Amino acid sequence: MPPDPWEGCFWSWGLLLWLSVGSTGDVPPTPQTKCTDFQNANLLRGTNLKVQFLLFTPSDPRCGQLVEESSDIRNSGFNATLGTKLVIHGFRALGTKPSWIDKFIGALLQAADVNVIAVDWVYGSTGVYFSAVENVVKLGLEISRFLSKLLALGVSESSIHIIGVSLGAHVGGMVGHFYKGQLGRITGLDPAGPEYTRASLEERLDPGDALFVEAIHTDTDNLGIRIPVGHVDYFVNGGQDQPGCPTSISAGYSYLICDHMRAVHLYISALENSCPLMAFPCTSYKVFLAGHCLDCFNPFLLSCPRIGLVEQGGVKIEPLPKEVSVYLLTTSTAPYCVHHSLVEFYLQEPRNKDTCITVTFLSSSVTSLVKITIPRQQRHGKGIIAHPSPQCQINQVKLKFQPSHRVWKKDRTVIIGKFCTAPLPINDNKKTVCLPEPVNLQASETVSHDLKITCI
Repeated sequence: MPPDPWEGCFWSWGLLLWLSVGSTGDVPPTPQTKCTDFQNANLLRGTNLKVQFLLFTPSDPRCGQLVEESSDIRNSGFNATLGTKLVIHGFRALGTKPSWIDKFIGALLQAADVNVIAVDWVYGSTGVYFSAVENVVKLGLEISRFLSKLLALGVSESSIHIIGVSLGAHVGGMVGHFYKGQLGRITGLDPAGPEYTRASLEERLDPGDALFVEAIHTDTDNLGIRIPVGHVDYFVNGGQDQPGCPTSISAGYSYLICDHMRAVHLYISALENSCPLMAFPCTSYKVFLAGHCLDCFNPFLLSCPRIGLVEQGGVKIEPLPKEVSVYLLTTSTAPYCVHHSLVEFYLQEPRNKDTCITVTFLSSSVTSLVKITIPRQQRHGKGIIAHPSPQCQINQVKLKFQPSHRVWKKDRTVIIGKFCTAPLPINDNKKTVCLPEPVNLQASETVSHDLKITCI
């Protein structure tokens, strides 16, 4: 699903203005149930907090039932024995329904047997961004009062999962704070950065807001928060400049919001597809790309976290460490998933200058490449390559030794070495596969080798 070309914000003349628009298609009602859609507001009618709680159930995933009073909940299709997921959208400057919300709700109900409640606060999120920020506490109180009605029906706090998008992530944090961190889970999808990067823990999402808090960061250099705010913080492609998003402002609104909204589409993809969006703890994105973080032993004792609904993100240790930054690469389009591999080259003899080698993986007409550098006077260089197919489906590797910059004559240098690769996570060396013979590489020339790895 392409990013919503209107959802996002930008700074202009010192004022943060968010622009958003979305689909307003009505859902046809069923004969038995009256369906309610999101409200529409505008710049003049916005600001007032006018919250709707819309229940979606597995039996009727397209029909939103307005549940305000305890009697509404009892007479609806709400099942107190199932888990409950609250979806909270972010800033809606033009007062329209989020274009992604229907697909998001459908994906949740398809992936799990749960109650889904969409929190429609379009009125309170319309207008100027700072006005919406002022409504966060009031909205948090409204949601908390609503949750108390669910708890009275026998719902447990630990069965409640809040999924907040952008500003909605901090709303979720506020609700979790009111419940003293006893809610089961909060997922922040690129939590908003403006007004929150320097906010106190009480004002923003933080690990103390639920038993498990996670955040997916995709726009840390603009609209998203750049600091860790959960137990696990996914910095996708480093947390900024997502592949497939425009790199020039000439692209208009898409340039402003594509990175920010990628977190939403990644989460939908994780719900719809089995390919794991797995990440690896590391001190920085640069160190991760250099191939220095190959497993999840520290601090997760080898249980690598992954995006989606798996319990605690797949982390199987107690107590949970806090604010752990984890990194992963993705493709530019859905399902976004890649398989990370370590690639290594060992020179027979060290050289007096840096040695740069391009490594390319090929499988069924799909290619992925990475450049690795062996520092001068060293013999070993490594890096991380991301490929849409698992290693056992890669049938060929191409190696190219990058020439020195010689203007006056062609570089005819030849290097000899060994090439090896292994899929991440590397919990032992048994997965490492090396080409059987030494590789001879002449500058500027590409050498191809078959890669035969057994599927497990």
